[in-house]
Amino acid sequence: MPPDRTPFPKAAFEALAQAEARHWWFRARNRVIIWVLKSRIGKIRNFLEIGCGTGFVLEGIHQEFPETTLSGTEFFDEGLMHARRRVPGASFEKLDARTMNDAERFDVIGAFDVIEHIDEDEQVLANLSRALHKDGHLLLTVPQHRWLWSAADERACHVRRYTRRELVDKVGRAGLEVQYVTSFVTLLVSLMWLARQRPGQKNAEVNSELDISDRTNRLLEFVMKIELGLLKAGITFPLGGSLLLLAKKR
Repeated sequence: MPPDRTPFPKAAFEALAQAEARHWWFRARNRVIIWVLKSRIGKIRNFLEIGCGTGFVLEGIHQEFPETTLSGTEFFDEGLMHARRRVPGASFEKLDARTMNDAERFDVIGAFDVIEHIDEDEQVLANLSRALHKDGHLLLTVPQHRWLWSAADERACHVRRYTRRELVDKVGRAGLEVQYVTSFVTLLVSLMWLARQRPGQKNAEVNSELDISDRTNRLLEFVMKIELGLLKAGITFPLGGSLLLLAKKR
């Protein structure tokens, strides 16, 4: 990523808030996150999402874990405005994850497509580890594979796409033990690569990937439901557009 990259556009939050509830990628990611929380953790007293954006993930977690105390932090006021409307029962705070100083406060912390935006990702992981209770869990999703880097990553203000080994090593250095890791968006990774090679990608709008037809959206979501079924059957994928990792505080 070039050092002069532009900051994440604040206007993007309005488009995200309107698109997430119908867009195949956000809906599929929520299903994977909630399945991992239910199948590998179970009861959660309190949950913090770092970089909660417009609150779409927290809303889904609230629906599945109505007794869990929810918190969210976000760097941008524009995201918090939508999050507070979506999950009025949660507590929210404007926060730069690099300056977080909580200690042994949360059962589970989630950061979903967040740390790839931050140069100091290891500092953030150390902060999240410190904020977990003993035996607490950290759940991450990040974009995977450097060979998938494209103008879409630049528009999203990514610093990096991760390799599996890189993420596992960084999480380990933060004092966390990896319990589960898998790629996802696996069945669509070839299509994803092809879409990123199309002419005109350099000049595309920031949220251009949100603009797809209803038919295509339904088809892609159907494929992702098949993929989730394979994950539930015990298959883990080595290849995919995204990477999910669950770790426990040692």
